[in-house]
Amino acid sequence: MTNQREANLSKKNETRDLYYRSPASEKKVNLTSTIIACAVTLAAGFLLGFNFDTLSAQFSPYLGGSTTAKIDFSSLNDVYQELVADFDGTISPEVAIQEAKRGLVKAADDPYTYYMTAAEANDFNKDLNGDVGAGIGVEIGLRDGLVKVLRTTPDNPARRAGVLAGDIIYKADGEDISALSVEEVAKKLRGTEGSKVKLTVVRDSKEIDFDLTREVINNPSVYAEMRGKTSIITITRFDEDTGKLAREEANKAKSNGANKIILDLRGNGGGYVSAAVDVASLWLDGDVIMVQKSTNGIYNKTYYANRGEAVLSGIKTIVLVNGSTASASEIVAGALKDHGKATLIGEKTYGKGSVQSLEPLSGGEILRVTIAKWYTPKDVNINKEGIEPDEVVERSFEQINKEIDPQLDAALKK
Repeated sequence: MTNQREANLSKKNETRDLYYRSPASEKKVNLTSTIIACAVTLAAGFLLGFNFDTLSAQFSPYLGGSTTAKIDFSSLNDVYQELVADFDGTISPEVAIQEAKRGLVKAADDPYTYYMTAAEANDFNKDLNGDVGAGIGVEIGLRDGLVKVLRTTPDNPARRAGVLAGDIIYKADGEDISALSVEEVAKKLRGTEGSKVKLTVVRDSKEIDFDLTREVINNPSVYAEMRGKTSIITITRFDEDTGKLAREEANKAKSNGANKIILDLRGNGGGYVSAAVDVASLWLDGDVIMVQKSTNGIYNKTYYANRGEAVLSGIKTIVLVNGSTASASEIVAGALKDHGKATLIGEKTYGKGSVQSLEPLSGGEILRVTIAKWYTPKDVNINKEGIEPDEVVERSFEQINKEIDPQLDAALKK
């Protein structure tokens, strides 16, 4: 990769640690979908074999960024000819090309590296910035191999109807969606404001139906409350506005005479590295926040806290974490812990210690690619390991549904 390419990347694509697939990023597939995917990919081989010169430019970003890199797809042509001769149906050339791109990227064998169509990229960017549109107000994630409700949000359809944390998502409008990824399930539950969806969950081995009307979901990335002299600052994701919003809440806490800060990062799957740096800079002044290391050395970088912005330095701080605290959230938690600026309470974090970049492609498509691993200030990579809290306090689904919060209670007592 040339220096110019690196410069272009920095300019057009701020390096991101992109969670939105988070602790729920694993995908499940069934046999039927696998067969269809194979058929479409084989069809793409035929198309590529006969149109390689025209199409190779579309694939070059996947092949090391060089327009001279080529793969011989001609071996798929015979298979394609047999396929079209026997297949009872038609295959869209456009879909074939998309699935071929998807298959190429899967060769990286990395759950955080994948290709997105223009429509998928648009949804991804909306998700990252909290623009979820209309929905039912549930946070979902993968638990024990099943997509479950992690919590319901206040004053939204799901909570009002009686959906509970721990419910297994089973069907949407009668369609079995239990084998879909969390991201795909979330799309099924969203829709236009005022539209209806029949949600079926499994609770205690019994199916329960809920007839819900989708509403616009208010999902701020930062909000706070004062309890006496304690400021509880909750950050739900790290988007473009998070640093500014967190600083505003920090200044309010300081002006209100707060002598303790509780930073709630539970359920926060991450976002922009720059936002994590801005938040950590509320406590750290010029200190190392994290070190990024890549195998080829191109993306090696050390991130330092902003100078002169540590308005919360010296104020007792507790960070709440759980199994859904991931990526950019772990950057903040790890930095504050390593520098002795905060005590971590809750459950071990998810463990996403890699950094992704978004490469824009033609037609609004995006390649999300893992470019490096990141390390805490004490040179620890937490990938697949997570961060152990200083004080382990568990919180069950039953406690969530009853709005009992032993983790917050433990932090308030510190």
